[in-house]
Parts: sequence; structure tokens; C-alpha cells
Amino acid sequence: MNQPKITSMKADDIQTARRDFMVQALKAAGFAVGGSFFPVSAFAQGPTPKRGGVLKLGLQGGSASDSLDPRLINDSIMMVAAYALMNGLVQIGPGGKAEGELLESWESDDTAKKWTFNVRKGIKFTSGKLLDADDIIYSINLHRGKTVSPDRGILKPIQSMTKVGSHQIQIELDAGNVDFPYVLSDYHLLVVPNGFTNWTKPDGTGAFELESFTPGVRINLKGKGDGYWKPNCGNFDAVQILYINDTGTRTAALRSGEIDGANRLDPRTVDFLIRDPQLTVVRTRGTGSRFCFEMDTSSGPFKDPNLRLAMKYGINREQIIKTVFNGYATLGNDDILDPQMPFYDHALPQRHYDPEKAKFYFAKAGAAGRNIELVTSTGAYTQAVDCAELFQQSLASAGIKLNIKRVAGDGYWSTVWMKVPFCASYWGRRPTADIALTTALQSDSNYNDTHWKNPKFDQLLAQARVERDEAKRAQLYDECQKMVYDDGGILCFAIGDYLDGYSKRVLGNAPTARYDMSDDRICETGWFA
Repeated sequence: MNQPKITSMKADDIQTARRDFMVQALKAAGFAVGGSFFPVSAFAQGPTPKRGGVLKLGLQGGSASDSLDPRLINDSIMMVAAYALMNGLVQIGPGGKAEGELLESWESDDTAKKWTFNVRKGIKFTSGKLLDADDIIYSINLHRGKTVSPDRGILKPIQSMTKVGSHQIQIELDAGNVDFPYVLSDYHLLVVPNGFTNWTKPDGTGAFELESFTPGVRINLKGKGDGYWKPNCGNFDAVQILYINDTGTRTAALRSGEIDGANRLDPRTVDFLIRDPQLTVVRTRGTGSRFCFEMDTSSGPFKDPNLRLAMKYGINREQIIKTVFNGYATLGNDDILDPQMPFYDHALPQRHYDPEKAKFYFAKAGAAGRNIELVTSTGAYTQAVDCAELFQQSLASAGIKLNIKRVAGDGYWSTVWMKVPFCASYWGRRPTADIALTTALQSDSNYNDTHWKNPKFDQLLAQARVERDEAKRAQLYDECQKMVYDDGGILCFAIGDYLDGYSKRVLGNAPTARYDMSDDRICETGWFA
């Protein structure tokens, strides 16, 4: 059996690889080239970023309850800020491959149970402390055992972590996992010094340090300049992040020049923005947010799988994509994976709107005459209320009454999500099928927001993690997805395109294989022309 040895890329290779990859990927992915779409700026960026300037971002995806404690990060604003202040263990490259960040390289034994990681040397925290193995172990342990971290589930397989040397650790798992380095790429797994607890001002190894933070309002960051360890990164003198959750206000601020970058552009107006010669629109096709309505399968009305099927057949996905997303989305199929991911089950029939089937399963659930309540908010995602209203209309054609409860966006993720029977939610893309399925659907996952528990599903996932034969592994993941498709509580109706907007002078804003805003690292990767 061949040893599954993986060696990460060095930091100074990452920028070159990113440029080389994008030239090929843009052609393969079918990105539009006209107007001010991303490829225009991609080929104009050149090899040497310039330093200086203050980057002003207006972002959606945060609230007054936000914290820079990595265990509590749950939306885009905190992700962007956290990646500016701290580094992760492993990062996902533009081709979707695991690359070394603070863990420089790694290898495993033949069973993929025992992994050895080399810690990057010569890296300083903001405080001046040099990074070592103890910092890595402490930062991982923040998410293990008794913790509020959603990563508790994906890190549960860790049996032991041992310091082998000042810059080397060994991690032993309870079972093999050939994708384990990808697990360590999760955005919660950020590194701070051993014993650190002051989350009001994180001590990180990132390109910036925190100047001020008013949750729900703004974040001010100061650049480290030439002191940052990644070549050609961390180019801005400072970054200002403004909370602008209203899409119209955010778009107006971008067009007026009040801000230099914005996330989550409205797909219904993006065609107009593309024609603006002062702006660049960065579009990532079919790998963006999975827009969902989530049903609690553990109690209440949605404990009945027939009612779940009634909802899945009662939504008009095509109408929502055409009307709400202006075509900037692909059909969701009640799965957490997307068609471009390895191990996606393309054999699953695309579920379409069928009011007769919706009516049939609604009656079979004994729900005739019952009103269903859906809690929604623009705090879940910009288009959540509009999607809910079209859902309400399509269910009405099946004789099903859906009551929409619209709530405030602030605090949505702490007061509504995972606390009500039926609500709007979205999922970001994960780098592998295992991480996506484990995070969202494994029985003991902290992020299992449908509370769906299936021991057979858990068993199949465990088998797939150690299976080296690609065909057999694909078969296992197909079985997992079929179970979710038939029985799960995720009603995923659309996979949105990521749509970011920038001033034409902002470069270094390439799309990635994971999240928007350059994997939420635009503060690190960007620069001004």
C-alpha cells in the first residue's frame, strides 16, 4: 500500500500558482470576459502587488453579537476580519487542494491514522512571540472536548496530539482519514499563542492587527507592512470593515466610491453593475452558498418524513432561480454538495416542483388543514424573504398554507437558527465531500441544524474516510447522499453564484474554490492598482 504522503506548497509558490491556475480555470469554467467581469482585472493584475492605501469594505454577514473568538465565528464579516488578524493551519488553494499555512507540510502512515505535521518556523505573532508547536496544539484544543465550537464534531476523531519537537506535532486519529489535512482547513481553526484568552484583541500571525472593533458597526485594522511573513500579501496600510447588511445601501456605497469592496451583490441588479466602468464584478459559478430551508427532523411536525417530502416537492426551484437570482444560481437538489465537487452523486434525479406530489405527501403526513410556519430573515441571506414568498405561492397551488414569520436580521443565527422547526439557512462550500457531509449531517455534529440522526449514514461516512479505492469511495458517498435526498431535513433549492463587487483599482481579488471575497482573505491578498 502506498504511503499517502502530501507535502504542502511553500508560501512564495502560492501567488505564482494562483495566477497560473486562474489562466486555465477561467477558460474551463466559462467565465464571461466582457464588461467589467472578473477576468478583465485578472489579466491586468501583473506579478508585483503594490503596498499602501486603506481598503474600505462594506459587508453583509454579521451582527451586534459578533466575537473574534474563533469558536464563535459563524458568518462572513467575522471570517474576513479573523483571516486578516490570524492564520489558519491549512488553506485551500485555487484548485481546491490543501496547501500549507502555519502547518507547512505533512505526511501520514499507511493507515492514514497517524499524521505528522511540520510547523512553519520564524513566524511572529503580533505580540512578537515566535510560533511553535505548543501554540498549534493549544489552538486545536480550543475546539475539542467541552467547547462551544462547531468544530468539536469534525475533530472528535483525534485520539491524541503529541509535540514531537519545537516545530513538529503528531496527531493520531481513532480511524484513518485520507482527507484529514482538509479538516484542518476549517475557518474556525485559527492560531493564537498557547494559553491566549483575550478575544477582544486577538494576538495572531496575520497581516493585520486590531485597532478597534464595534460589533455590528465597524472593524478597524492596521497593517503590518513588510513584517508579514507571506510574500506579496498584506499590502494595505489599513482596512476598515463596515457592517452594511442592507443590499441596496451596500451597492450604493460601492457605486459612490464610499467603499472599495462589497460582498453578496443582488443578482437582480448585478447586470447593471457589470456595465459600470468603475467597477469589477467577481463571479464564481455554481460553487457558492447553498440556499436552504431547514426542517427540524427530531421533533414537531417535521419529524414525519412525509411532511419533509411535501415541502421538497412543493417548492418551485426554477421560478426562484429565474425570479430572485436572475439566473445567477444553479438548481439545488436537497444535498449539501454541489455538482462540481468530487463524489457528487450525479445519478440522483433532479427534484422539480410537483404540486400533486406535495399534496399527496402532505396528506400522507396527516397534515391536511395544518398551517406550516417558516421563519425567515434577510439576516439569513439577502434573498431569504423573497424566496420564502415564492415558496408560499407554490405551496398554495398544492393546497398547503405556509405562514411566513419575518424576523430581524440582527442575532438571527443565535436566536432562530437551530432553535425553530423551520427556518431559512445557507451553507458555504466545504473542500471535500467528507467535511461537508460530516459538518452538516453527522449525528453528533454541532452544526447538524436539521437534527437528523442516522447511524447507518454515520457508519458509511466512517467507511468512506479510509477507503482508498476511488470507485468504492464514490459508491459510499452516493449512498450517503441518497439517504439525505430521500429522508433528510435539508431543502436545498438553489446554489448561488458568489457575486463580489470591487472598485476597479482593487486587484488581487481572484475567486477561489471555497468562499467569496477571495476565500474571505481579500485583506491579505488584495492591493490597489
